[in-house]
Amino acid sequence: MAFHPIIDIKQRAVWGYEALVRGEDGESADVVLGQVNDGNQYIFDQACRIKAIEMAGCLFPRDTDMRLSINLMPNAVYEPAACIAVSLEAARHVGFSSHRIMFELTETERISDPSRVSRILAEYKHHGFITAIDDFGAGHAGLSLLANFQPDIIKIDMELVRGLPASRARQAIVAGVMGMARELGLTVIAEGVETHAELAALLGLGIRLFQGYLFTKPAIARLPPFRLP
Repeated sequence: MAFHPIIDIKQRAVWGYEALVRGEDGESADVVLGQVNDGNQYIFDQACRIKAIEMAGCLFPRDTDMRLSINLMPNAVYEPAACIAVSLEAARHVGFSSHRIMFELTETERISDPSRVSRILAEYKHHGFITAIDDFGAGHAGLSLLANFQPDIIKIDMELVRGLPASRARQAIVAGVMGMARELGLTVIAEGVETHAELAALLGLGIRLFQGYLFTKPAIARLPPFRLP
């Protein structure tokens, strides 16, 4: 796993780290995920979350409430209770509080049954995990998921961030997302931030949590140092 920080710009500190899958020789996530199919996605999903939690237990400072973010493959979750039990056991094994673990549901994966996904997320939330919709604004079911289930966090897709300072349309869309988030009591993270201009525009829209190459790139099997603008 590689780790990429989520920065709280107001506190000027790391809010959490997202765990990103990598190959044994450093291959990208796309290369690894290209080998995942209907026959092995359940085992793959379980192995990734166990590995991420175990590594976080070793790498994260003990005297912190830093969160660990794990990507959730909704179509790999056949029985939420079983998946949750595996995650809880891994967290107990390394002494990592489940309340510091966030599961991100990527909006770019096609979801055949949104109501089932809402039930899955609700079950995770019931057990104390943080829930998030990743890549919000880029995929298939973002608004319908929000209508049926409110996660704790939504992560604005990098395609909305890219070119934001010069695009009135993107600014209006992100402002609308922020308005929805305030009404629903959700936290917003902007991902894919690469320039100071993007950061300034997002700050002007009220966002305080950021992820992107402007701060640092992901690092394999370690927590990378980061830059604060």
